[in-house]
Amino acid sequence: MFGIAAGLALFGALMVYSASAMMAMRESGDASQYTYFFKQIIFVAIGIGGMIAASRLDYHVYQRTWVLVGILAVTVVALFAVFAFPAINGATRWIRFGGFSFQPSELAKIALPMFLAYYLTRNEDRVGEVKSTVLPCLGGLALLGGLVLAEKDLGTAIVLCAIFSAVYFASGARLIHIGIVGAGLAVIGAAAIFFAPWRVARIMAFLDPFKYSDDEGYQVVQSLYAIGSGGIFGEGFAKGQQKLFYLPYPYSDFIFSVVGEELGLIGTLGVVIAFALLLWRGAKAALSAPDRFGTLLGIGLTTGIIAQALFNISVVISILPAKGIPLPFISYGGSSVLLTLIAVGILMNISRAGVGSPAVSFGSSDDTGGRRAVRGSHRSRTKGQRPHFAR
Repeated sequence: MFGIAAGLALFGALMVYSASAMMAMRESGDASQYTYFFKQIIFVAIGIGGMIAASRLDYHVYQRTWVLVGILAVTVVALFAVFAFPAINGATRWIRFGGFSFQPSELAKIALPMFLAYYLTRNEDRVGEVKSTVLPCLGGLALLGGLVLAEKDLGTAIVLCAIFSAVYFASGARLIHIGIVGAGLAVIGAAAIFFAPWRVARIMAFLDPFKYSDDEGYQVVQSLYAIGSGGIFGEGFAKGQQKLFYLPYPYSDFIFSVVGEELGLIGTLGVVIAFALLLWRGAKAALSAPDRFGTLLGIGLTTGIIAQALFNISVVISILPAKGIPLPFISYGGSSVLLTLIAVGILMNISRAGVGSPAVSFGSSDDTGGRRAVRGSHRSRTKGQRPHFAR
């Protein structure tokens, strides 16, 4: 996990340089082409340090009530604080100080799985009860996800819903509850789209991007041109054309397009394979955790990273409607790369704790839910024995 995460982050810093050099020169009056690169590499270095530190800190510290309450309080206050700053491109997502900015929604992707893992572990025997677990967990999602949605950040809100769904399912929730909650979230998501004219316009542009290539479909069309131009082997590092003021903000949400143009199918497949390996390793760490809290926390953190990566890549290749959300580790953004690396550090600590420790097992389904429950906190196995998957 360390090699994959650090490698993706360093690769991302190089791609940020390639995608932003000309724009940096235009903004600084030819003074420097490294403006965005220097900022990104600083946060990558800090993030790698944070990842190492998080990997050494026992993840059970996040299970302490006062620690969790503190993390949630900081997250909520920061999510409220963004509304005190002027909007950028119609969205209020950043707290800015000096030449740097912080995006609190990135912290929410860590705080939410911590809360869910904590609450569902403390109420393990009441997971199937609506009042005891379903409503409180939905309350946590509504608080964090609602604030993110109010910032006009639907993409991150969807990622938070994916985290909630994965963790709650893994905790042993009844399928009927999952279905009802999923349907409710789908209705809320549809309302958020169809009651916002700019989102409806993006849906129309998604259905026929070339018809709207001069306005809402412009960025997607330029992205497709970039990826199509790359072919199998690409045009070469830093030799792409679409980033030269054709593709808007090529160093952030659409940096995967630059990868496709300059490094071709080989480069894009390399990125996808790296995320697939991270998914495999994160899932293995979660399932090998010595207790229920570690399993649920690992599943939540892994889901957040992978769901965001799939979302970003799908938007870039026009499988999903355009929505601003960064590609983890690779897109420009200090708070994104820093907190994503820290999340991987927590996963590394869970993985370390699972080596030679009692593994999580999947318990039998109940009479009504047809479910598999994660019940590892009170089961044990001998050293070296494989995790037990029971019917």
